[in-house]
Amino acid sequence: MQKDGHEVVVAEDGAKAWSVLEADPAIPLVVLDWMMPGLTGPEICRKLRQRQTDQPTYVILLTSRDSREDIVSGLEAGANDYVTKPFDFDELRARVQVGQRVVQLQKILAERVRELEVALTSVKMLQGLLPICLYCKKIRDDRNYWQQVDKYVADHSEARFSHGICPECYEKVVKPELDQYFSSHTDKSSGP
Repeated sequence: MQKDGHEVVVAEDGAKAWSVLEADPAIPLVVLDWMMPGLTGPEICRKLRQRQTDQPTYVILLTSRDSREDIVSGLEAGANDYVTKPFDFDELRARVQVGQRVVQLQKILAERVRELEVALTSVKMLQGLLPICLYCKKIRDDRNYWQQVDKYVADHSEARFSHGICPECYEKVVKPELDQYFSSHTDKSSGP
């Protein structure tokens, strides 16, 4: 049944409400009465909070119990919001809309978490043993091809490289080459 733009499932008692919620764990939002035959609203809240899910059901507890202790008890049972009877329909509609926004934000957050888990898996590919050549320092990839470290890392991550020369390589490689270059050019220019 449709009501105020929402698909509504009505349950005549707590046991029926729980069986509906158990059959469809993807129900995003539920308005539960506190006092129902079979299972009470807080009992259903506790059962819902024991389920492991990426998208927990948003629960609005509807009740004539309005003492501070009752409100705390309902929220501690797992309700997200609490509306007292007799309720104003506009207030309930507004609280349902807040619940919808929270559900949408939870959905977006769950998607981001999944994206981060995929990204983390990709980053973890660079951890562990990497087959690297003892001499040329090339890395063997999954297809048994040897490639430069910078290409391998760039292919397996979002890292970008800039190249430079470390002081040790400058002293061992670059400086001798420069010295040789300048000495050979100095000899030619000082000719007869």
